[in-house]
Amino acid sequence: MSGSKPRVAQPAGSGAGALSRLRGRRGSGDASSSAGGAPLRPTAALARTEAELLALEAVRPEHVLGLSRVTEKPEEDDNEPGEIDTSAGRFVRYQFTPAFLRLRTVGATVEFTVGDKPVSNFRMIERHYFRDRLLKNFDFDFGFCIPSSRNTCEHIYEFPQLSEDLIRLMVDNPYETRSDSFYFVDNKLIMHNKADYAYNGGQ
Repeated sequence: MSGSKPRVAQPAGSGAGALSRLRGRRGSGDASSSAGGAPLRPTAALARTEAELLALEAVRPEHVLGLSRVTEKPEEDDNEPGEIDTSAGRFVRYQFTPAFLRLRTVGATVEFTVGDKPVSNFRMIERHYFRDRLLKNFDFDFGFCIPSSRNTCEHIYEFPQLSEDLIRLMVDNPYETRSDSFYFVDNKLIMHNKADYAYNGGQ
């Protein structure tokens, strides 16, 4: 939910407003599986580390699905003026109460605008980690977006059930739960957002 506004999801028809509602179609909590549940086939081109990802000419969904850990917060870049750094992205910090970790479904509203060209195959892949453990992979398709449009989408996050021991660790270690959000158009990375999370609010 990097950069979005989280809230407890309401059932359909509950007055959430005129917006598109998207459920992660390939969510997975298994770092060794692809989002569709099939094992990832190791190939020479499949990035497993952030360094390998940054070395690629074009970053595609299968590359980020192969990452074995969260990416590090980028240092100041030395890009030339006008050069786009898709790895830098935007960083957001969240703080929730421990009760948030026991929720099973949460909705997050995202608003975005499209320029003067149509956008096809707009997709977001979001991966959540505690330390170096993949907790959940979310995969949302926005589909086709018409030019010069303002769009509102609600992501429905279906969280895995966490053990009490893991919940305790996540509460006791704020901001060691982190996420990467990768945005793609036509299967090419266009933006990368990062977030970290604390669950000790109210204590």
